[in-house]
Amino acid sequence: MNHQNAYEKPVTLGNILKFAIPTIAMSVFMTFYTMVDGLFVSNLIGTNALSAINLTAPVIQLVTAVSTMLATGGSAVIMKKMGEHKTKEAKEDFTFLILVLGIGGLAMCIFGYSVMGHIFGNMGLSAEVAGYCTAYLSRYLLFTIPILLMNNFTLYLIASGKATLSLVCSVTGGVLNMVLDYVFIAILNLGIGGAAVATGLGYSVTAVAGLFVFSRRDNLLHFTKPAFRLKVLVNAAANGCSEMATALVTGIITMMFNWTMLHYVGEDGIAAVTIIMYVLMFASSLYTGYSYGVAPMISYYYGENNHDKLKKLISVSLKVIAVISLATVAASFAATKPLVSLFARPDHPVYGLAVTGNRICTLALFFIGFNIFASGMFTALSNGMVSAVLAFSRSFVFMLITMLVLPAVLGVNGIWLATPAAELMALVLSILIFVKYRSRYQY
Repeated sequence: MNHQNAYEKPVTLGNILKFAIPTIAMSVFMTFYTMVDGLFVSNLIGTNALSAINLTAPVIQLVTAVSTMLATGGSAVIMKKMGEHKTKEAKEDFTFLILVLGIGGLAMCIFGYSVMGHIFGNMGLSAEVAGYCTAYLSRYLLFTIPILLMNNFTLYLIASGKATLSLVCSVTGGVLNMVLDYVFIAILNLGIGGAAVATGLGYSVTAVAGLFVFSRRDNLLHFTKPAFRLKVLVNAAANGCSEMATALVTGIITMMFNWTMLHYVGEDGIAAVTIIMYVLMFASSLYTGYSYGVAPMISYYYGENNHDKLKKLISVSLKVIAVISLATVAASFAATKPLVSLFARPDHPVYGLAVTGNRICTLALFFIGFNIFASGMFTALSNGMVSAVLAFSRSFVFMLITMLVLPAVLGVNGIWLATPAAELMALVLSILIFVKYRSRYQY
């Protein structure tokens, strides 16, 4: 059965999960092999190298921000046109946005190399950690365009009925990344630079597969002669600006975490932050995967003016998010020590910091899922402004407030408590906005 018929089926938990399970599995797996990168680096090179991966995050987040903006915003615009049965325009816009992505990727690669030395040279790092940062990022940037394409093709494969293929590509890329991590670091002794190359090659699998798939004219979405509509680019950017803001400010907040930890604990603190970020990323990937999976459905039903299906879809989704939230909190509390011990030995100072930090940060998992879904829902509804307000408030405004206030009052524990406090504040805002716009979208 083709994907368009799938949109016409009743909105039931089973039919929703047919969309969502592949994207959840894909998102979880991609996060998992990011964690595997950290495992290889921390165990085969050292915790200073693990800290370096975290320190390069702000530059990497810039690449992710632009990619995510065009992927989520573009997907909403294009699938809305599909729901309106403007298929020719949708394909032209799709091709245009991919071309823009390639040009933007080249520009970002050049920009990254130009600022890399300045960033790491002014952070007061030890020579060893600064060297790890430069070695990792200089290799990672070589894969800027494939990484951008991977993020976009992942969503477009889902939207065009190829969710299983998208999952297969992610799993294949992840396995390749893990194998190459071992080969490059343990056998060829290429160090942290080898880890970056392994990551880039793993991401490239989806990029290459997407180029082949979308070159086929029998696909729901495929490359065609592009129409250079500036309005489409503006709309995609506007719709996806919340996700871009989230990625950008995540980089800024990461820098704040790093600077605060350097002040209170030193470079061991950065390693502890990195471990906890992996745990939070893994749990958050469940919510992100679910939101990505149902986003094309939301956009399609909105474009079709099918308010009954839209209301049922969002109602079921909120219940699914609640169940996932309870499960992840329980699992994180139960598995704190085993998870941390994968990255740091129990006799290492990083271990105690990370165990305490994870137990406190786990409280954020009660709220993160609802906040991620709320922002993604408004993006899918082509209301990028509301989505941006939610995402920016959650990722920057509230985090900035808690990061400035809580560590000053509570010390290191205040750093860990900042994330749950910010997510709780964001949940209150999400509920208020959700209620405000209910009559407008009839969900």
